[in-house]
Amino acid sequence: MTLRVVELFAGVGGFRLGLEGPPGSSREGSFKVVWSNQWEPSTKKQHAAEIYVERWTLKNSQDDSLVYHADGETFVNDDISKIDTKDIPDHDLLVGGFPCQDYSVARAAATGLEGKKGVLWWEILRILNNKRPRYVMLENVDRLLKSPTSQRGRDFAVMLASLDKLDYVVEWRVINAADYGMPQRRRRVFILAYAPGTPQHNSLSSKTDILGWIEKEGTHAQAFPIHPLGVLIPVPKPLKSCKDADLADVSDEFNVGANPKSKSPFMNSGVMVDGEYYTYNTKPNFEGELTTLSDILVTPRKVPIEYCIEPESVLKEKGWNYLKGAKEEPRKGTDDFTYLYKEGPMVFPDALDRPSRTIITGEGGSSASRFKHVVKFKPTKKMKEEFDLDSDEVQQIREEIGLKKSEWIRRLTPIELERLNMFPDNHTEGATDGKRAFFMGNALVVGIVQRIAEFLAER
Repeated sequence: MTLRVVELFAGVGGFRLGLEGPPGSSREGSFKVVWSNQWEPSTKKQHAAEIYVERWTLKNSQDDSLVYHADGETFVNDDISKIDTKDIPDHDLLVGGFPCQDYSVARAAATGLEGKKGVLWWEILRILNNKRPRYVMLENVDRLLKSPTSQRGRDFAVMLASLDKLDYVVEWRVINAADYGMPQRRRRVFILAYAPGTPQHNSLSSKTDILGWIEKEGTHAQAFPIHPLGVLIPVPKPLKSCKDADLADVSDEFNVGANPKSKSPFMNSGVMVDGEYYTYNTKPNFEGELTTLSDILVTPRKVPIEYCIEPESVLKEKGWNYLKGAKEEPRKGTDDFTYLYKEGPMVFPDALDRPSRTIITGEGGSSASRFKHVVKFKPTKKMKEEFDLDSDEVQQIREEIGLKKSEWIRRLTPIELERLNMFPDNHTEGATDGKRAFFMGNALVVGIVQRIAEFLAER
């Protein structure tokens, strides 16, 4: 059976890669994208949409320059809030990685959805309310479980209560890709929702073995095994005080008055059934091989020369060594207020024998940065000549940052950033290097979606 998929906030197609495989894969597998949407409101040129359209060979509609078509699918490059749900086809699975925003609900609204700030979540809910797909797979930053700081967990509670209103049951898991053999330490929460009539809904709604679901039987547990919890009796906690309470009640009352320094009531794994949730901190149980940063690096001859770090940018004031290093220094705030700023050192250059740090959207560009990846490598003859890497001055820099005489440092290339997210090489080719880095900083790790999809399809 092939599940029809709608992909929201598609970016350059991370979810699609995980569900269907790379462009050109058979469309007769377990999953088939039938409708997708990508829109970047902050820019006139739709860079991500252009990549998506080109990779999947989509063509403009004759009557609408924002709509593209291909074999059995439609792609719309427009604001999702402007799209009528009747123009979205029926589907079995809705997926999307949506921005983490403020999901507070205004009490004055009859529906509980007016006065909203977290706009894109409510667009997801609008589509779910009208289309009722059997399955939902969403991805977000893990801080979603603990935002906002003034009312820890409220935003996620509103989301769960929203799905409960539509009779979905939900499971979630914070997954660090590197814990399961993938090349990047990237923590994201993956949310799966199941509609009435699905095997997962039937299993969870009975509430007979919640612990077994979280430990072994659930989709997350099968795709990403965990160590036994050792908890005998799952304890349910209500999202709201009564079943008939609206979302505004959840927004106003959930965890209200809690100490902002306290932890969120939502732990890294959990289940929500019938307005009650069960949540636990789980530990990964993975015995396979780890993929390290060195495993994804291209050979030195394939590194464009502009990715080499210029020697003078390393030790200069506010250069790479300063930004990566520990600091304890006075700084000025507003109104001439002076404070002592402290931060610890970053590993510099990045360790090659372990999975990489999380990719950020600002990886592109040659300017020095605390958070960009920098790796050591053996430069080519052309690089040595261009940057005078055999000079005494450069050798002093090597000694300062712990490099061998044959080594130098560079930034990661776009292909390497793609590999850290398990995208095909050159998937984002055609955009500027800065944009390609931005895409990967916003993307998910494709391998996680692949594994969830595998076990979801089995049922």
